[in-house]
Amino acid sequence: MPFDLPAVEALAPDQSSLTAASKLNRPAKWSALAHEDDLWWGEAQGSGANPYRVVVDGTDVGYKCTCPSRKFPCKHSLALMWIQATSPTSFAEGTRPQWVSDWMGRRRTTTTSAPKTAPASKSIDDATVAEEPPDPQAEAKRAAAAAKRAQATRASITDGLDELDRWIVDQVRLGLAAFADNALDRCRKIAARLVDAKATNLASRLDEMPSRLLAVPTEERPDVAVRELGKIVLLTTAWRTDPHAPQVARDVGAAEQREQVLTNPEAVQVAGRWEVVGEQITTRRDGLVSHTTWLLNLADAEATGDAEATGDTEKAGDTEKTRDAATLRFAVLADFYPASAGRREQVFTDGAQLDATMAFYPSPAPLRAVIAARTDAPVRQEWPTPAPDPDPLAQCADAWAAVPWQLEHPVLLPAGRVVEADDTRLWWKADAGGAGLPLAGTHDLVLHGLELTSTVGLWDGFRLTLLAAQTPFGRVSLV
Repeated sequence: MPFDLPAVEALAPDQSSLTAASKLNRPAKWSALAHEDDLWWGEAQGSGANPYRVVVDGTDVGYKCTCPSRKFPCKHSLALMWIQATSPTSFAEGTRPQWVSDWMGRRRTTTTSAPKTAPASKSIDDATVAEEPPDPQAEAKRAAAAAKRAQATRASITDGLDELDRWIVDQVRLGLAAFADNALDRCRKIAARLVDAKATNLASRLDEMPSRLLAVPTEERPDVAVRELGKIVLLTTAWRTDPHAPQVARDVGAAEQREQVLTNPEAVQVAGRWEVVGEQITTRRDGLVSHTTWLLNLADAEATGDAEATGDTEKAGDTEKTRDAATLRFAVLADFYPASAGRREQVFTDGAQLDATMAFYPSPAPLRAVIAARTDAPVRQEWPTPAPDPDPLAQCADAWAAVPWQLEHPVLLPAGRVVEADDTRLWWKADAGGAGLPLAGTHDLVLHGLELTSTVGLWDGFRLTLLAAQTPFGRVSLV
């Protein structure tokens, strides 16, 4: 049974949910809108990197969304019903994807139909009241106030970075061996000061430094501390040189919103076949859950933009943006949400492939991205085969040079295998050229010595974290 507006109005938990849903009542806010009989689904582009998956059942009224809202139905479910009620042709006919089938298999059906009337306290008409035309004077005042706030924020961050510089000098003076032993308390204090100074992302990086130190052997911690503090000095220096540089501003203060990336004419967009090669989900000390999804571009990198690309350089107006295909081989989706919201359902499964357009955050070495558009890939595609290279890390040299304070960078390694050194530590060793990289963590003994025809990993300057590999027996996940 298709939904109608009275049913949507009646199902809404309150007026604020209807108002929020009205802002999503546009097919442009959605991707993969489709239906099978009276089962309707789609993906809502929220504030995070990963879209929310939404499905509603019109036959036996039910709904499901992967967002963390505690309202049922949430604004995404209401918006999907709303679009179906007013613009059903926005949904393509299709076969339900696996995640929809999984939900249908779990839910318990009833004979309850959608209510047709709503209490007087809820009204779709009130939710869709036309906005008044903007007042030029009010807009100018808001713009001036925003500029004043941004200037005050930059001044506050600069003061915080001055204090951070003095703190780093103190740590070096007192000895980095002692710092490694007491990093938890020392980093927490300076991180709190940086939060007060509005350098929130840099504060999170300092707050997570002790966990990175504890992840390596004791004898290596002073060296890792030198590297970590040195990268932070490079970042603070870059801020003082150009606080408006997007990558610098993002790594020190706050990241742009998803909509800002999608509407930014300077943002690089890359269309291709992408494979999910690894997901990392960790709970940070600030109470947020960090969910990162790494993707490998299986197709030839194809940069799209407003101007025509010629060779490796695209002219956009009077500016030139160099787009190195090597930097577009990978994309990372980063999402953060409160740990109190509970574990979210994963949008992707490891090894899944999708045809998608990635919009990259502005950067001299694009890596972090959001999905601008996507569809599930009907036929699997093989990984690109990297050629033997005596220096397998050369592929990320340009990225390190452009963003030297970056914590880690993905690499696609040629044929090799995991071997054990004399000190029982594990290494990845190339089959040709003899190059070797020390590994982080432990791995199943079955993997030792197994031929890896190609491997994706994260290199942090000291250790390689394996994500996934191709073997003669098929693909294996290593995280």
